[in-house]
Amino acid sequence: MAQVLSMEEYDSMARPRIQKIPSFYGDCLIDGVIIRELMLYADERGYLSEIMRLDDEEMNAKDIKQIIASYSYPGMVKGWHLHSRQEDHLVCVTGMTKLVLYDYRRESPTYQVVNEIFMGEKHPRAIHIPPGIFHGTKNIGQGISVVIGMPSLFYDADDVDERRVNPVDNDIIPYDWDCKME
Repeated sequence: MAQVLSMEEYDSMARPRIQKIPSFYGDCLIDGVIIRELMLYADERGYLSEIMRLDDEEMNAKDIKQIIASYSYPGMVKGWHLHSRQEDHLVCVTGMTKLVLYDYRRESPTYQVVNEIFMGEKHPRAIHIPPGIFHGTKNIGQGISVVIGMPSLFYDADDVDERRVNPVDNDIIPYDWDCKME
């Protein structure tokens, strides 16, 4: 015979995290971050996706200066990165990536908010990240993931607009990169 839980026992159990935005976890989207869903156009030859239009005003794409590709092995974390002036635009074109954001702007209405955004082959999207937001990625797929980065500043080895903290061992960002087992 199955045992029935009391309402008190039931209410004491953890509630599941809910995705109010598909492939996104967070109480709210960090102020200034933009998620642009990408369309896939498929036929018998394969498929095509427009990654970014440089005239996209909402994504502030006119300021893109470079286009880079970052390759990650399965399970690898690249982060935490923080820029003081540079805006980033990221798109995962191969595999699946978890992008995590942490708002480090003290004057922001979303200061200290954490966002998890899942993107890649199963959910194509472009993400605009303003300066002052720590960000990092984790390859959550079975093969190499490729993230296209489109920064608003040219890379300058003599004046790098990037600061880093350890992705696991730091006193700034309250985040655990492990899979959330639910």
